[in-house]
Amino acid sequence: MIATESAPFTMLFDGVLASISKVIPVPHVSHDPRLHEEHLKLQFGVLIGFTGGLKGKILFKADREVFSFLGEAMFGMPLEGDMLVSFAGELGNMISGGLCTNVFEQGLTIDITSPTIMEGESRISGFKKAMELPVTFQEKGELFMYFLLD
Repeated sequence: MIATESAPFTMLFDGVLASISKVIPVPHVSHDPRLHEEHLKLQFGVLIGFTGGLKGKILFKADREVFSFLGEAMFGMPLEGDMLVSFAGELGNMISGGLCTNVFEQGLTIDITSPTIMEGESRISGFKKAMELPVTFQEKGELFMYFLLD
């Protein structure tokens, strides 16, 4: 199925929020999505492409401390250095994999690419549409997810 112009973001939002609820054992609150029309800037994040019935990328952006907090909540120990970087990529994979499963149940087939870890002053541009979906974890910080449609 090819998603219509009005449906893809809603389907992606619902799918990713359901995936987060299954993957991350931390209470969280999602906020209203916002449209981004310009480039995105980040210091640390995970970029995963998706192909199939919908083409684009999903960017998981947060401070290192937020990724470390989530890693500690999931594995019982704080993560730093190479372990933190590895965990961030794997967390992106787990959430994105759950997203694929959730949207498949709605009739949309997508596959994901391997994660790309982004560190340091980075800038992303060249997308048609970008929607930001922030999620706050127990007042420990926010994970920003950006859906970038090609």
